[in-house]
Amino acid sequence: MNNFEKNITFVIVSFKSSHIIEKCIKSIKPNVKIIIVENSNDINVKGYLENKFSNVEVIIAKENLGYGKGNNLGLSKVNTRFAFILNPDAYIDENTIQELETAQLLLKDKFSIIAPNFYNNYGNFSKKNYIDISSKVLEVDFVKGFAMLLNLKNINFRLIFDEKIFLFLEEIDLCRRIKNQNGKIYLVSDSKIYHSEKKGSGNSFEVELCRNWHWMWSL
Repeated sequence: MNNFEKNITFVIVSFKSSHIIEKCIKSIKPNVKIIIVENSNDINVKGYLENKFSNVEVIIAKENLGYGKGNNLGLSKVNTRFAFILNPDAYIDENTIQELETAQLLLKDKFSIIAPNFYNNYGNFSKKNYIDISSKVLEVDFVKGFAMLLNLKNINFRLIFDEKIFLFLEEIDLCRRIKNQNGKIYLVSDSKIYHSEKKGSGNSFEVELCRNWHWMWSL
């Protein structure tokens, strides 16, 4: 484990995601710290995951705090320079951290957030937007919240996520506040992340109705 990895703690907010979260955990090196906030009162999740994975600490929230407040709880326990926000239905590639480290060195820590790219890409990138063609790092207005590396020393909010937002668009709000303080946000297009959208919470009618309601509230 290199110095960059030693300075990373993963924060994963979960809600009854035991059917998928192990793949996420296994994609992370076993000597890198992981904090999981379980947004339920299922104490069995804590015992099972902490016994199976020595690098995992599970916090049982006892109620559904929402995505932003759950992440804030996890972030309050982080003692490293960087926190990697990751969804339980996402997992990293072999090159994910290495490419982020390359970007961190290039940027000389002058960033608030750097994020990996979708495996099938955020979108089409114009070469003129890259700050460095060889490392494929480009400045953006926002990144997706399911996978992003926070430089905690450069984010000056008491609560990183706005806890009034229960679900959806928390990262868009965070990125906007960072940009308003002249913070820098970057996407590393060669750093890949896999995301199985909606698999962490299922696709029942009730779940979809909940998603739609919170999406409109968050907007």
